Amino acid sequence: MNLSVIRVSIWVYLAVFFAYLLGPLVIMSVTAFNSSEFPRATPWECLTFDWFAELFQDERILVSIRNSFIIGAGTVVLSVAMGLAGALMLTQIWPKLRATYYTVVIAPILIPGVVLGISTLVFWDRINRFLGLGPDSFLSNGIFLTVIGQSTFIASYCMLVLVARLQRYDTGQTEAALDLGATHAQAFRKVLLPFMRPAIASAAVLAFLASFENYNTTTFTFGQYPTLTIELAQKVRYGINPSISALAFIIVVLTVFFALLNEAMIKRRELAAAARRGATVGEVAGGVRLPRFLSGNGAAVGLVLFCAAAIAVVGTATAYSPDVCIARVQEEKRLEAERRIEELKRQRELERQRNFEGVFDPDELSPGEEEAAPESDDNSGFGNVFDPGNLQGEEEGAAPEEESDNSGFGNVFDPGNLQGEEESSAPAEEESDNSGFGNVFDPGNLTSE
Repeated sequence: MNLSVIRVSIWVYLAVFFAYLLGPLVIMSVTAFNSSEFPRATPWECLTFDWFAELFQDERILVSIRNSFIIGAGTVVLSVAMGLAGALMLTQIWPKLRATYYTVVIAPILIPGVVLGISTLVFWDRINRFLGLGPDSFLSNGIFLTVIGQSTFIASYCMLVLVARLQRYDTGQTEAALDLGATHAQAFRKVLLPFMRPAIASAAVLAFLASFENYNTTTFTFGQYPTLTIELAQKVRYGINPSISALAFIIVVLTVFFALLNEAMIKRRELAAAARRGATVGEVAGGVRLPRFLSGNGAAVGLVLFCAAAIAVVGTATAYSPDVCIARVQEEKRLEAERRIEELKRQRELERQRNFEGVFDPDELSPGEEEAAPESDDNSGFGNVFDPGNLQGEEEGAAPEEESDNSGFGNVFDPGNLQGEEESSAPAEEESDNSGFGNVFDPGNLTSE
């Protein structure tokens, strides 16, 4: 029971691990065949191959791919050569110095790529100025600086791969070749290099892939020769389309193809070696009949199926036209956009009506407001300054002394202040003055009573 649980757990873990590892690649590959203008897998619109055609029409992408291959080739040559030299030195140096030498050679791996890029640019710029060369010299060329900058740390990776192979080399073979009269160059070329060939091939592949995907160091040294990673990073700033997904799909397909091809060749060599081991002396002398390429070779079968699927997809792409589906999807999008616009207009109209109903609500004006009482407050904002009653007397009878003045100027302009009253009034000393200036303008102050 416990063994079954462990097995199930292992399979679940492997499924989750590969889903996490390969899931983004699968999703990006699916987006390359969706007609959507932005890379997305859902919602699915139409099956299309137009993004591959647009990719091959993008001049900047094609130029950046060419630059990446040129820089990658230069990096492979320089990095593998330096890595092989470092590996040979490490195996032949005095044992007490190996630890120090190993630390110095591996140090570039631990240094950030940004630091390597800046230091490469500054160092070769100083060399260029010291030699009195112009800004267009070879030492200022973007391809040269990028190859030098990338080889600084990629050579360390190559050295580690070559050291692992070199540790299994029997130095007695070189000594035997020298004893038989071979020179050091001949012993190296005819004895050591054949033994190191698989490791050199692995180091070359590793160096090319590391150069092809490098961004941190290249961003400071590329100059006028942007690589693919630099171009993709610049495109992301302004928006991308599924043609980038088409490029990623092509890279994935090529990777799977070469992986299956390599596995099929390895399996083929193993089957051939097994056939030779089981053959008799006569069969070996007459030539061993090797098994067929597909016989017992699962990788070869997978490679054939993969190639057949690729040919089928290419044939479908040449005959398939997504114009009808794309037109239908565009019409649906147009109708959906019109529906949303109408819905938005309707919502705005309802909101406008609610706002007008709130401003001109008839319930806010009560019927009794038309017959306002005289003592109601004035809401004009100017008080009673422009009230006609402030400039002429009221015909309706109200005792003057009981009437409140709301003109804002007291009784300064009261006609009674400039001429005598015809009507009998109470004595002056009993009359209260509301003019605001006392009895200064009283006519009685100038004439005798």
